[in-house]
Amino acid sequence: MLKLRIITALCLIPVVLGAIFLLPLPFFALFATAVYLLAGREWGRFIDTGKSNAVMVFLALVLVALMASVPIDQIWADGLHGWISMVLNAGAVWWLCAVPLVLGYPASAALWQSRPWLKALFALLSLVPFFWSLLVLRSFHYEQDPYYGAWLLLFVMALVWAADTGAYFAGKTLGKHKLCPRVSPGKTMEGMVGGLIAACLLALIVTFAVELPVAQRNAVLLASVVAVLASVLGDLVESMFKREAGLKDSGNILPGHGGMMDRIDSLTAALPIFIVVYQLAGQS
Repeated sequence: MLKLRIITALCLIPVVLGAIFLLPLPFFALFATAVYLLAGREWGRFIDTGKSNAVMVFLALVLVALMASVPIDQIWADGLHGWISMVLNAGAVWWLCAVPLVLGYPASAALWQSRPWLKALFALLSLVPFFWSLLVLRSFHYEQDPYYGAWLLLFVMALVWAADTGAYFAGKTLGKHKLCPRVSPGKTMEGMVGGLIAACLLALIVTFAVELPVAQRNAVLLASVVAVLASVLGDLVESMFKREAGLKDSGNILPGHGGMMDRIDSLTAALPIFIVVYQLAGQS
């Protein structure tokens, strides 16, 4: 299994990096759409295993409507587009609401386990802000430098990867206190702290290396810390819905890794939260 996971990861890395750095913005949007639809289909399994395609179609229609309202080249026209800002803020509110759901599980499941429409709303609030976050970060300063947003997106994704790596090793060597045993028994408080430290070190190295102004550096560091904490929540939320649906993995599209949601669960929370917190910190 470990060998298969490594082989799949080695195949995925150049695909992801190629999409981020080599695809022009419209084609990157198509790549993001494919990820969104695959994740949406898997979210459908959390709601009803027999209606996963219907959920994917529902999410696709919502995305088409939003993309028709906001052309890609208008995302950053005169600041972040108002509609997109509303979507990202709605996503941030959802992740705040998800905290008591995770901490109160399994009792909290009584609120949503027999309400498919509510779980579909959760899917919408998880995936639509994630999709737009990909485009918001990738398109940042695109006209001035087509690669600026690519590096920015890679930075936020690398924060999550660093946190995952730090959490794994800290949890293995020091982990004693369970973080949320009823949702994900393997996660520990020590692992979360280790992951946060690893991500903070990365953020410090990068922000000092690129010589950001103090105010901007502080905003990036704050957004990085909150985004990493949100990434833990994203992982726990997916684990909660999988557990309730009786699923080990969200799918089987990625050999050794499970489904698309199993790979992007942390990012669905981290990316929109990073943008929202950075904007709030930058305005203060």
